[in-house]
Amino acid sequence: MDERAALALLGRDLPAAGDDCAVVDGQVLTTDMLHESTDFPAGTTRYTAGWRAVGASLSDVAAMGASATAAVAVYAAPTFEEAELRAFLRGAREVCERVDAAYVGGDLDDHAEFTVSTTALGRTADPVLRSGAEPGDAVCVTGTLGRSAAALRLFGTDDHRANELFRFEPRVAAGQALAPHATAMMDSSDGLARSLHQLAEAADCGFSVQSASLPVDPSVTELADDAADEREMAVHFGEDFELVFTTPDPEAAAADAPTPVARIGAVTDSGVELDGEPLPDRGYTHGE
Repeated sequence: MDERAALALLGRDLPAAGDDCAVVDGQVLTTDMLHESTDFPAGTTRYTAGWRAVGASLSDVAAMGASATAAVAVYAAPTFEEAELRAFLRGAREVCERVDAAYVGGDLDDHAEFTVSTTALGRTADPVLRSGAEPGDAVCVTGTLGRSAAALRLFGTDDHRANELFRFEPRVAAGQALAPHATAMMDSSDGLARSLHQLAEAADCGFSVQSASLPVDPSVTELADDAADEREMAVHFGEDFELVFTTPDPEAAAADAPTPVARIGAVTDSGVELDGEPLPDRGYTHGE
């Protein structure tokens, strides 16, 4: 079975697993695993790897509307090099500091390829789930779409800029600010298209989205081959770690958010459409 089928199988037996995070006694908990062959292109620095790996778990905390408490990581590699370890640790610490969380350690292990497993902990008394979207709500996203896709185009030719694009700020502060307004929320790690399908499935609804409203990152416009390629990078590639959320009052949500928010469409009764056409359920898949 593929990753989504496996997750659905496990979810039926693990109801406490929640959405982006598990919810346990007012705390949210999440874990992620990233591999060099699938998640860290050649040219990714250990600093960026530490930032990105820990940031991915912190992004799940953000999607629940929670504050971030702490993170840990398992660092596995064929060899341990002092400079690489120190760079990784610096990236992990600094991304935690960016969201007022603490990086508190982890584990080391030998492995055939560089691999990182991260866990993040947060706290909220009222987590935002994926299942609350209602027809008539607006659907919005934070930040811009396509940064990771643009970074992938630059690795090998401009590694410095690629690493900058590959590092993202987990939207923890935005998640907390949006929580009182949001009826449903998740992060866009699997891509906007797949996120919309996941929200639609969770809430038994649909979405109508307009491409002209999408906040495409300027780097995507610069690097895309044409309009179709730009849409692919912004809508399907994924790994952007922005928040996708629904709200009955998008103006109030945007006013409270500490980062730009774009209204991209509306919640409907059924179907997921972009510019009136069915939007394929296609996005990032781990292991590909």
